[in-house]
Amino acid sequence: MKNYSIKKYEPTDYILWNAFLSKAKNATFLFYRDFMEYHADRFQDYSLLVFEGKKLVGLLPANRMDTTVHSHQGLTYGGLILSKNAKLYDTIEVFKSILKFLFENNITHLKLKELPSIYCATFSDEVNYLMHICQSRFIMKHNLLVLPLKKEYVISKSRRQCINRGKENNLIIKEETNFDVFWKQLLLPNLKEKFNAVPVHTAAEIAILQSRFPDNIRHFNVYYKEELVCGTTVFITDNVVKPQYISGNERNNELGSLDFLYDYLIHEVSKDKEYFDFGPTHENEGKNIVASIDFWKESFGATSVVQNFYEVETKNHLLLDHVFI
Repeated sequence: MKNYSIKKYEPTDYILWNAFLSKAKNATFLFYRDFMEYHADRFQDYSLLVFEGKKLVGLLPANRMDTTVHSHQGLTYGGLILSKNAKLYDTIEVFKSILKFLFENNITHLKLKELPSIYCATFSDEVNYLMHICQSRFIMKHNLLVLPLKKEYVISKSRRQCINRGKENNLIIKEETNFDVFWKQLLLPNLKEKFNAVPVHTAAEIAILQSRFPDNIRHFNVYYKEELVCGTTVFITDNVVKPQYISGNERNNELGSLDFLYDYLIHEVSKDKEYFDFGPTHENEGKNIVASIDFWKESFGATSVVQNFYEVETKNHLLLDHVFI
C-alpha cells in the first residue's frame, strides 16, 4: 500500500506549490499563490499538499471557517488538483487521505466547488465520482452558458443586428491597464443600483493581479466619441476566455456596445481558445434563471455546462476503503 501524507501549506511551499500547478491536468492561474493571496486577510488559509512518500501528488486550495473547510470561498472554482498522469485508484487514496486528515483535525465537513470540465487540460471527473461514493450532498448547481469555439454555432439575427449597430456607430475598443475609470463610472454604480452589491475585487486589487498575470487578465473598454460606454475585464486560461466583470451605461441598446464588445472578445481575444464562458445566469443559489440574461447569452450560440457544489462529511473517508472489488 502506498504511503500518503498531508501537509498544510506554508510560505516555504510557494515554489513547490506553483511548480505542481504548471503540470496539473485541472488547474488554472487562479490557483497560483500570487493570485490566491491577494485576499489572504479575508480568509483563514487551509490549503493542503498531498505527498506519496516525498513526491507531491495533489493540492487542495482551501480556507477554513469554524469546523468546515472550503475549496475555496475566494475563488470561482476549486477542488482537488491532480497531476496529468493521476489514475483513479491513486485519486481515491489521495482524497481519502485528505478526508481522514480533516476528520482527525476536527474538521467535520469539506465543501467543494467543482472546476468546470471546460477548464481542464483533459477529462478530470474523478472527485465528481467520489462525491457519490462519499454520500455527499449537492449544495447547489450553477448553469454556465458556454460557447464551443471550435464547433459550429449560430448567432441569432437580433444579435447580429446589435453587433452591426455598434459598427455603424463607429465604436472603438481599447485594451487598457487602468481599471479606475471603468470601476468608478460603470461597474460600481451599476452593481450598486441593480444588486446593491460591490465587485469582489477593488480596482486596486485587480490592477495588482493584472500586473502579476498580464497574459491571463486583460481589460477592454468601448468608447463612443471618446465617451466610455462599456467595458469588461476578462480572465483567460489555456482553454477558456471568461468575462469576469462586464458593465455598460444606459445607452447600450441604442449603441449596440455590449454586443459589439462580445463579438470582438469571441472572434479576436478568443480565437486560439476552445471555449468562451459567458458565466452563470442564475439567482437564488442556482434555483432560478434570469430569463433575459439567459436569452441574451444563448442568442450568441452558447449552451449549458453545469458546475456542481458539494458538501461531504469528513467521517465518510471510511466509505472509500473498499471501492475496488
